[in-house]
Amino acid sequence: MTKENLKVKDYSVSGEVFELIQNSEYGFLETTPQPSSNTLSDYYESEDYISHTDSKRNLFEKAYHLVRSFSLKKKLNLINSFASEEKKLLDIGCGTGDFLQIAQQNNWVVSGIEPNPQARGIANRKTNGSVFNLDQLLKFNTNSFDVITLWHVLEHLPNLEEQIATFKKLLKPKGTLIIAVPNYKSYDAQYYKAFWAAYDVPRHLWHFNKTSVSNLISKQSFKVDQVKPMWFDSFYVSMLSEKYKTGSMNPVKGFWIGLRSNLKALGTKEASSLIYIIKNS
Repeated sequence: MTKENLKVKDYSVSGEVFELIQNSEYGFLETTPQPSSNTLSDYYESEDYISHTDSKRNLFEKAYHLVRSFSLKKKLNLINSFASEEKKLLDIGCGTGDFLQIAQQNNWVVSGIEPNPQARGIANRKTNGSVFNLDQLLKFNTNSFDVITLWHVLEHLPNLEEQIATFKKLLKPKGTLIIAVPNYKSYDAQYYKAFWAAYDVPRHLWHFNKTSVSNLISKQSFKVDQVKPMWFDSFYVSMLSEKYKTGSMNPVKGFWIGLRSNLKALGTKEASSLIYIIKNS
């Protein structure tokens, strides 16, 4: 079975099976069939959807939050290198607002977009009401932001071409777009195949590799300036993939596959997740 017709189960919520079909124009994989706009939110109704809560109920969630605190500092350092005097940041799909909070504490003027009401409420308590629903995207002024970030969000968004056009409109002329997404060319994706947790169908509508990201953004005269690995993602994804494959978390095996994926990525540059730093070209 090839990647183009891989059948993947929704292990988190519905138990339904979806097919991944390669898009002939851009090269990413499309989740098929895709939920309608009316039903998509139903697939996020799970206590295990970790980015919508601050819960630390078990060792896995505690480890997730520990790693997240380290990653937040790395993300802050990254955006600081692209700051202008105004330091205006827009984080799309900001979840419970931890990244916005640390940016705000470091003198960024922050705005966030989060469609989930529960997560948005938590984020607003952390950021003094700086987080909005989706319709706010159309209300921001043109050329407003130094940096727009999407940390594991682009794969969730419908109407990709329209989304990229919106980001282009909202960025300052020398602004930076930062997109982090899973990479289906990574070793852990190849190893786990249909059990790879980062497919996360149908919440992930699209599944990217380097070529497909470049193809997509070039339509708006964007260009990938740098690609950086997210080293921790391979461990988290591999442990979850191990659970989907065998029925138990098996942290030792998951850690080993995550480590192998990272070691291979030192040569291939195909880490489990990649950060794309994108500039106007």
